[in-house]
Amino acid sequence: MKKYCLALLALTACLAVPTTAQTLTHPSQDEALLRHWIQVLGSDNFGGRMPMTEYETKTVNYLADEMRAIGLQPAFGDSYFQEVQTVSTICRPVGGKLRVKGARKRVDLLFPEDFVAWTARATDKVELPNVEFVFCGFGIDAPEFGWNDFDGVDVRGKIIIAMVNDPGFYDASLFQGKNMTYYGRWTYKFEEAQRRGAAGCLVLHNTAAASYGWNVAANHTGSNLALYDPATGNADALAIKGWLHEDGCRKLFQAAGVDFDATLAAAKRPGFRSFVLKEKTSLVMNVDYKIEQTRNVAGVLPGTDLKDEAVIFSAHWDHFGFGEPDETGDNIYNGASDNGSGMAAVLWLAKKYAEQPVRPRRSMVFFIPTLEESGIFGSEYYCAHPAFPMEKTAACINFDCIAPEPLTYDVMVLGGGKCELDRYIVANAGAQGRYVVWNDDNSDGWYFRSDHFNFVKKGVPAVVIEYGKDLVDPSRPNKYPRSDWYHKPSDEYKEDWDFSGTLAHVRLMFGVGLDVANADRKPVWY
Repeated sequence: MKKYCLALLALTACLAVPTTAQTLTHPSQDEALLRHWIQVLGSDNFGGRMPMTEYETKTVNYLADEMRAIGLQPAFGDSYFQEVQTVSTICRPVGGKLRVKGARKRVDLLFPEDFVAWTARATDKVELPNVEFVFCGFGIDAPEFGWNDFDGVDVRGKIIIAMVNDPGFYDASLFQGKNMTYYGRWTYKFEEAQRRGAAGCLVLHNTAAASYGWNVAANHTGSNLALYDPATGNADALAIKGWLHEDGCRKLFQAAGVDFDATLAAAKRPGFRSFVLKEKTSLVMNVDYKIEQTRNVAGVLPGTDLKDEAVIFSAHWDHFGFGEPDETGDNIYNGASDNGSGMAAVLWLAKKYAEQPVRPRRSMVFFIPTLEESGIFGSEYYCAHPAFPMEKTAACINFDCIAPEPLTYDVMVLGGGKCELDRYIVANAGAQGRYVVWNDDNSDGWYFRSDHFNFVKKGVPAVVIEYGKDLVDPSRPNKYPRSDWYHKPSDEYKEDWDFSGTLAHVRLMFGVGLDVANADRKPVWY
């Protein structure tokens, strides 16, 4: 017991004084500030922070007012707001089915039992007359892994069928094994199909490989959101995106005279050759679309001699608003942890950096985007229209669901081992008396599912800091595990939340952010 108490005292002392910021010496005041912002932003008064509702206006105005009070400058000219235009579509195939004429027979793919499809185009109707299907294995072109499913096949004007996940899911010697690469994400399949001039892409669903059932894929029968380009009306987007049920794919393959099981088995091995199926369809989809605007929020703390470069601190503001009630009758999805806690961290960091006697060398951007829950669209828009050019953005430090968490000796890092942010994290964790564990389990694709990843796609270093398992006080595990509140009305602020780990996390990233902001050069990818 004596050894445990001494270790706890040493760790507590370290947590009070990060490596690069000797002025952070009031943990109780810091915790109170974090709790205040989470309690406010996660309250019923903000109605679950659904974008494009009255609660968006209330949320973004509150965030802008807090940034102004902290002393941040507007990030977008004279405004803290960046307008993001969206298009939402509800799509229905005419007749509720897709009729396919194959080499062997005609089949009907039923909507939504066999397939779901949607479009990002702002149009009343999508028509694909006499279009062919091409089976492209995983739909991956990954030269670094020696894999190209598009070698020798022309997909222009055709509908691609691509398996979800990547070859490593089935063979640990391929790609990164169960640790999914971005090539495994369904969003990548759509992006690659568009780059290659395809008319559309249907991702072949598999519950194990997708990590969720067909019911999740079938949610796309409702409203589907996308960024909107008013200059083109999104006319250059894929005509259709969608999911194909395994039963639907079996029908499709049988109509073309193709063995489903043998073909999929072959597609999982190196050397598979994609091919055009001997069948065609004429697809007509009616589309109801609506164009709306939402807003990103950001403020800037200008740097000194490197002020034209920036460090990004991000946390999305959006959540789900009002929805299905839980067993208590509560129908407000408050999102206190997801992501009131992330926003509180960004505001806390902004306040603490602004209070430092010496400004950092690089500018600091405190970025709170919209539409993370809908597909990380707010950060995607920012990365295409940034306040600081991507090539001058040193790093992205993102916060998502960081409270409540108990204090641990270890700090887990997802996406580590790939860029120089590692050394800053190790140094600052060590100053807290903690150690880093490199988490290489990305089997669910989490690294690709929050706002930092849009920065990664533009070449900006980013890792995900997660909570460890080596509890400082094993008698006090987290009494609010993520599974109890994630995306539920029960994600509400509670006074008995344990903030010891949360506070350590935020203070750790304070040191990392300051180190990056003051370094002679930007961190680079290994």
